[in-house]
Formats: sequence, C-alpha cells, structure tokens
Amino acid sequence: MLTLVLAIISVIAQAQGFLKAKGKIITDSNGNKIILRGMGLGGWMLQEGYMFKLGNIGQQYQIKARIQELVGQDATDKFYQQWLEKHTQKADIDSMAAWGFNSIRLPMHYDLYTLSVEKEPIAGQNTWIEKGFAMTDSLLSWCKANKMYLILDLHAAPGGQGNDLAISDRNPSLPSLWESRDNQLKVIALWKKLAERYANEPWIGGYDIINEPNWGFQDAKDFRGTEEKLNLPLRNLMIEITKAIREVDNNHIIIIEGNGFGNNYRGILPTWDNNMVLSFHKYGNFNTKAAIQNFLNLREEYNVPLWLGESGENSNNWFTEAIRLVESNDIGWAWWQSKKMGINNPWEIKITPSYQKLLDYWNNKGPKPSKEEAQTSLDELISLIQLPNNQPHADVIDAMFRQVKEHKAVAFKTHRIGSSVTIPAVDFDLGGQRIGYYDKDTASYHYTPGVNTQGNRGKAYRNDGVDIQLEDGQYQVFSIENDEWLGYTIEVEKAKKYQINLEVASKEAEGQIEIWSNDQLLSTTKIKPTGNDKNWKWVKAGNIPLNKGTQQLRIKFVKGNILFRTIQLN
Repeated sequence: MLTLVLAIISVIAQAQGFLKAKGKIITDSNGNKIILRGMGLGGWMLQEGYMFKLGNIGQQYQIKARIQELVGQDATDKFYQQWLEKHTQKADIDSMAAWGFNSIRLPMHYDLYTLSVEKEPIAGQNTWIEKGFAMTDSLLSWCKANKMYLILDLHAAPGGQGNDLAISDRNPSLPSLWESRDNQLKVIALWKKLAERYANEPWIGGYDIINEPNWGFQDAKDFRGTEEKLNLPLRNLMIEITKAIREVDNNHIIIIEGNGFGNNYRGILPTWDNNMVLSFHKYGNFNTKAAIQNFLNLREEYNVPLWLGESGENSNNWFTEAIRLVESNDIGWAWWQSKKMGINNPWEIKITPSYQKLLDYWNNKGPKPSKEEAQTSLDELISLIQLPNNQPHADVIDAMFRQVKEHKAVAFKTHRIGSSVTIPAVDFDLGGQRIGYYDKDTASYHYTPGVNTQGNRGKAYRNDGVDIQLEDGQYQVFSIENDEWLGYTIEVEKAKKYQINLEVASKEAEGQIEIWSNDQLLSTTKIKPTGNDKNWKWVKAGNIPLNKGTQQLRIKFVKGNILFRTIQLN
C-alpha cells in the first residue's frame, strides 16, 4: 500500500515536468508559458548585516565573531544550529504558496555543503557536509507539496565572488573566487554534486550558478565590475560549471548572471547551452521599459529568456510598478526577501528591547551586555524569526499580487459605521498611488542620480508611500505635503449625517483639510496650529452626509504642515 501511495505521489510530482528555456520564454513540459513569481529566502543560510540592523558589521563571519565574543563558542554554535532549523520552515512555504508565489529562490552558503579551501584536510579535495544538502531536501519537499519550483542560487561562493563583501560573506584577507583556482574548482565540484542529487527532480526550477558577481577583472579600480568590457574569467568559469552540470544533468535550466551585480553582460554572450536563462537584478531605478531595454535587446539578439532574479527593498508602489513592468514583457521574478527587520517584506522580524541593547553595543552606542543578557537576547531572536512571531505585512502582498492586476482600492481594515466608529489614520486603503492614497514621495530611487525620494520616511507600520512614524506608542501620519490625501473604504449601516472629528497636531503653520466622498466635496476645515507636534487636539470637520453601503471617504490635505492620528465619526 505504501509503495502504491509513493508511486501516486511521484506521478503527481512528475506531471508538471521540468521547466525549459524555449526561445524567449520559460515553459513547462507541455510548452505552456510559465511566469515565475518567486521569493528569495534571504537571511536563512546566509545572514547579511543590514537584514538585522548590523550593516556596520556586514559579513556573517563577523557577526558570528561578535556573538562568540559575548556568549562563547558553544553557545554561538547552538545559536546558529537553531537559526538554520527555525528561520524558514514548512509553514513559511505554505503561506507563500497560499499568497500566490509559485517559486522559491534559495540563497545558498557554500560552507553548509562543503569545507572552505583553507579548512580542507587534503588540499585539492572536497569534504562534503550533509547539513546543507539535508536542508535543501527539506525545502524541496515543502515546495513539492505546494507545487512550487525551487531555484538553487549560489549566493556565497568559496572565496566570495565580489567586492560587496556581505552578500557572499567574503573575508578580504583570503583569496577571492577570482584569485584562487582551488576556489573555482570547488564551485565547479559543488554544482556537479548538487546536479547529481537533483537531476531527476522536476520541482527544481533551475540552477542560478553565481549570484551577483561584482569584480573588476581588467581594472581593479572598477570595484563593482560595472564597467568591465570582456568579463572573460566570469564567462569561462560559468562555462566550466555548465559543463560539469551537463555531465550529470541535462534536465534543468542553467541561470547565469552578468558582472556588476548581475547586469553587465558585456563579453559574456552568446550563450553556450540550449537550456539557459539570463537573470538580471533591479533595485532603486525607474519602472519604465527603458530601464530594462538593454535586457530586452539581449533577449531578442540571443533568443534566450529573461528572469528578474532579484528585486525589492523598496515601497509597495514601486513593487507594483516593477512587477507589472516585467510581467507585461513575459519576464518572471523573484523578490528579495521573505523576512528581515524592516517593513518592506511579507514578514517583519521584530526588535526587542534586549536585542536593541545588543545593537547599541555593536554600534558603539551602549555598554557591553553581560553573557546572560546577551544569551537572553539571542534566545528571543530565535523565537522572533519564526513565522508565528513575525509581523505580517498584508500591504506588501497586496501590492505584489492584487494591485498588479486590479486598479481598485480595498479596505486595509474593516471600518463599519453603526452609531460611531474610530479609525486610526494609518489604516488607509490598500491600492497604491492615486487609488488608495496620494503622496508626493512614494518610492526610493537610490540608484537614480539626482532623485532623492524615500517613500515612507518613518519606515514604520506600512510599506506604502505615506509617511508614518511611531511616537509615544502611537502611529501617526507625518510630513504631509499640500494636496496629499488618504482614502478610507467604509461600510455605512445607516444613511444620515455624521459628525466627523479629526485628531491632529501642528507646529506653526495653518493647515486646511477637505472631506470628499465619491468625488463630492463634503466639507472644508481650517486647522489652527496646536503649538507643537506633541500637542494633539480634536478638530470638528463638519457634519457630512453618508449614504448606506460601501464608499470611500477621502481626507485631502489642501494645506499640509500637520500631523494626523485619528478619524472619528458619530
């Protein structure tokens, strides 16, 4: 009976077939176009400092050293064992599948699969570590159960593949991937080992063989490899990796990335395999066709599919625009990342007071905690990285899926008016710019010269363009500019006139607010200064007629210069 059940499961798993590069698109085994909608599991196998407010420390090996200095080697080893067990579990993958993701990108650290060149007991040989392979097997089983593709991504290669040290956990005192033939041979051997293990697994979507190389081969001053013209060492190594994979696996897509964080393909093409995809990464630039035109040109010239292998780290409005852009051009995507300390991901890892003490110490802003205090903070962190204790951000998911297809505002939370209702100002509608709200600064274009926007300047509560900050235990909308507005979808149980009151604060300038519903102006109210930003006052904004049913109430700040906290209708 068990054999029969396993056989049935095998048939179901095999039915979808291997993904293939067919002309300019990715297809399933039946030739149907597949748009990959994926999430990268950043921070699991490989920690980058910025994910945990430790950008000043950077690489994972340095974070480990800081932890060891506080709690010792044994406790540090235990912490990282728990981290790998708890950070990402089946519940995480189940949730992502339910939201609409059909793929996962696994950023792998090579040292979970094999020893570093420096630690090999016999030079030139490879010691294999079961831990990384077992973790990958578990993740694959979770993906298969949800009919999701798993894309393997070598995020930290032996020696490190670039001068951005944190993304590959590179120690600059040791030879890099490009300065050591032994490191290169280890990369080749690792990919052959992975391909042997997963050659017949159709839910492996592909092999992303080197993440974000960034190296000046011709000119060391070209620190990130963005100006490189030939890229011969990168091309040659990727050809060697491909050859090793094809010795044992002819089923899977091989995904390549250019120099300069995946985007500099000069000298790398033409392709050398008939089942290959070009990946590019996109951060902090405009979401126009011009921004991706170079990659579209490569697709046309070399008849090869494209994949946006990494993007994110921005506002919801930017997410919607970017996904809409690439999907309209038959390009799939993998977002970065599922969880970290911050609001621009599906889940947020919370910061406890004890962890803040660690941050203060590591950032030279506070005293050294005792061993017991540090251990308590680390134990709390292990708890907080787990899904049940993450802070979910439904606004991020809505922006990545519903808003891409639907230009409509929906309620962030249900606001039902019976006799009265109180609405926090920060609970405005989902829907994005000019749909759920209007803000003059909706995204960060940090890689666009001369554009100094930020999105949510307070980086609290939500990832929309509206500026939200936490003050005295309450969230408030701040930095409000003239003509910005917030929309609130409300459910009115009884048609009548309602008194509307607004809780506001201001320093000096007089503000002015208009109340709109269904494109009809209902009231205009001047807001007198309250003296300072902490002196909150209720302002009567008029009796407004509301019809029974669902409608959007719009608060427009004709003159900004105020802070806004609460709406009250009765």
